[in-house]
Amino acid sequence: MTDHVTNNLTDNQTDHFERDQTAHERTAGGHAERDHMLAGELYNAADPELARLREHAHRLCVDFNRTHESDTVQRAAILTELLPHCGEGSDVAGLIFFDYGEFTTFGDHVYANFNLTVLDVCPVTVGNHVMFGPNVTLATPIHPMRWQDRNVRKAADGSTFDYEYGAPITIGDNCWLASGVTVAGGVTIGAGSVIGAGSVVTRDIPPNSFAAGVPCRVIRGIDEGDAMDMPTRVPEV
Repeated sequence: MTDHVTNNLTDNQTDHFERDQTAHERTAGGHAERDHMLAGELYNAADPELARLREHAHRLCVDFNRTHESDTVQRAAILTELLPHCGEGSDVAGLIFFDYGEFTTFGDHVYANFNLTVLDVCPVTVGNHVMFGPNVTLATPIHPMRWQDRNVRKAADGSTFDYEYGAPITIGDNCWLASGVTVAGGVTIGAGSVIGAGSVVTRDIPPNSFAAGVPCRVIRGIDEGDAMDMPTRVPEV
């Protein structure tokens, strides 16, 4: 796995995350729980600011999932609000489920088939021309291994909370993740790779690889020998 860092943030994301910083609820150390979360550190998942951001994203997901495919204008407006870092020509079929949305970056011409789930407690960065099959999950959250660290706690005010952390996910340009793929936090999938259906990706995949399995492993490289004789009946520019 790659380090639990936020090096994959674009300049636009960084600006967005730091905007209105003085309004954030902060811990005694002077940092918002959101800062700890995005840095891959243990954070309080019940933090009021994070709860508000999640609720907003979840409402947008529900709104999108209630639309029809023909509601293109409404869908585009919802996605613009849910995914402020989304490139041109990207399309999602729905249903969609995002934890935050604003911590996910899609490049140009990303396509997601039915039931895309993105748990973006750490940054999720998806390159250009990436394809997701149905039921793909990108899951950055990680819970402590020991139940003593993982279980729900009671705060001094009587409320309950738990500590968790995460690690970023990066998917390079021109990748295809087939049906039912799950990608764990901390994973980078190199450009041009294909991940076989039903795989659980827990370690980095090098570029131009075909990988599959549980856990996912590289089966072979992808090269010119995989080229197909493409039809020409549709005129191209």
